[in-house]
Amino acid sequence: MSSPAVTSDRLKKRQSRRLREMGIESLLFLAALISVIVTCAIVYILVTESASFFAHVSLWDFLTDPQWTPLFDDAHYGVLPLISGTLTSSLVALGIAIPAGTLIAIFLSEFASFRLREAAKPVLELLGGVPTVIFGYFALLTVTPLLQTIWPELPGFNLLSAGIVMGVMIIPYVSSLAEDAMRAVPMSLREGSYAMGGTRLQTALRVVMPAATSGVASAYVLAVSRAVGETMILTIAAGSQPNLTLNPADSAMTLASYIAGVAQGDLEHGSVGYQTIFAVGLTLVLMTLLLNIFGHWLRRRYREVY
Repeated sequence: MSSPAVTSDRLKKRQSRRLREMGIESLLFLAALISVIVTCAIVYILVTESASFFAHVSLWDFLTDPQWTPLFDDAHYGVLPLISGTLTSSLVALGIAIPAGTLIAIFLSEFASFRLREAAKPVLELLGGVPTVIFGYFALLTVTPLLQTIWPELPGFNLLSAGIVMGVMIIPYVSSLAEDAMRAVPMSLREGSYAMGGTRLQTALRVVMPAATSGVASAYVLAVSRAVGETMILTIAAGSQPNLTLNPADSAMTLASYIAGVAQGDLEHGSVGYQTIFAVGLTLVLMTLLLNIFGHWLRRRYREVY
């Protein structure tokens, strides 16, 4: 039998460990609570300020009016030009980021050697860490002149060059997450494919990719959300004129670039022009929320359990 002193030491250690665990749990709960509170505060501010805006502007006009001139004497408050610019630039970016990111992920996961993979992934992640303002000036001063040598009629500010550079910026998000999802596929599936006579390419496309659909789809949804919310590249390179167009060769303004541009002005607090920032911000949040809900459904729908 253990002595009372030994028992007392064990109880003290157990109690000390329990207190440490309770402290860590409380810290983690506080961190989660802060994130929830901040999110709720942002939504509350957007909704309350947007409610004041919609008290002066009807929701129908906001969603259907093809003109967005909230700061002019003849004010129009149709958000369609901003949405069209956002969607057009995002489609251009995704047309580059998703194919390139997927091919890079397949190569790194299934074909690259260990040393090459360990060297390439940090380089890709560094690309994702470049400030977006640098990408914006790169689009304006380098990509646009290159495109104008091929397409002389292309204006100096356009959605095409901004979308191309934005797609290059998003590639690391797609490739890194998709590669992680493919690496998580059990090796037994690959070995079974090889045993059946499948090549490495066939295994990658017909076995690994379908098994990693959930993770790859999450990478795509993150890329879409990143493209929709991008600000500086489009503010610098896409122009500052709202334009209802789906032509990437045109100059246009997006939801995020409008917020960035108007927030720097001297608008009177509480005016309708000032409140447009929150109405546009709420629209952007709702678009991103719908994309995240769709991504969550997609992950649950195609999740593989091993």
